[in-house]
Amino acid sequence: MAETRPRFPFPRYPTGWFQVAWSSDVAPGQAIPIEAFGQQLVLFRAESGKLTLMHAYCPHMGAHLGHGGVVDGETIVCPFHAWKFDTEGKCVEIPYAKRIPKRTTVPCWTIQEKNDVILAWHDLEGGPPTWEVPTLPEFTDDAWSETWHRKWRIRTHNQEMAENMVDVAHFKYLHGTKNLPDATVVREGPVLKMTTKTVMETPAGEVTGDLSATAFGFGYSINRFSGLVETLLSGAVIPVDEEYCDVRFTFLVKKIGGHDITKGVGKAFIAEISRQLEQDTPVWENKIYVDPPVLCGGDGPVGIFRQWCKQFYPEAEYARTKAAFYA
Repeated sequence: MAETRPRFPFPRYPTGWFQVAWSSDVAPGQAIPIEAFGQQLVLFRAESGKLTLMHAYCPHMGAHLGHGGVVDGETIVCPFHAWKFDTEGKCVEIPYAKRIPKRTTVPCWTIQEKNDVILAWHDLEGGPPTWEVPTLPEFTDDAWSETWHRKWRIRTHNQEMAENMVDVAHFKYLHGTKNLPDATVVREGPVLKMTTKTVMETPAGEVTGDLSATAFGFGYSINRFSGLVETLLSGAVIPVDEEYCDVRFTFLVKKIGGHDITKGVGKAFIAEISRQLEQDTPVWENKIYVDPPVLCGGDGPVGIFRQWCKQFYPEAEYARTKAAFYA
């Protein structure tokens, strides 16, 4: 008989801000399909630059607006029968009908664009945003490089990936870092801050630096590294469906010694972070969730992290998934 027990004792789709695209993915006058939270969506940018994220299927006869849909001014046009929907999801024109039927409005999502990314608010109970992701000055500061993007699809859960932030022991034994860091963690509502010392191997020898990581829920995090150079990584994880998450990293480096040197440093930094993520991937994709874990000295503040996590799940839904996990 097939295994029906869920992999995790918490809901698949937590509350928070989640990156659905990079800003550069959708130009004015363009529409793209989005798969997230177990749903099909469409993201389009009107000619004015305004962004809209809405459910993908036309209420008329079910065509996917992200596959063949065309942006016309401030509307998106269905590829099947040319029904037009505005940036609020309202049907404003049917070219062959004098009257627009009722129930033609397509549900839209709350979104914001900042830090080179497009973020959508998700809440299983349909509530409005209860916190904001900050605007970061580095993204508009000429002292910093252009951005580099990387993307992966991984079979795991947001919480499992986020737990890496406080699982300090694995950095040495899985990734081969030089030290076993001692992390300091502070909880501030939906924000979790972690600081630690790092030791990196470079052509010039070992370099000691600082890592400051700030998680805004499970969907978006900011990681600042200092030492040989200053670097910034924004990390975004979004649940695509019941099995997979999309992981997006956005990298910046503070400029040093001209364009070529900065680019070289950026490439080296990206390569190292990508190497570590790809080492984590087979662990995430094949591990089970242990609750409670058997912890020991040096494991890091895993217990603090797991208590912080509970706020991102509706209580009733969390109780249901937990019961199914332990059944």
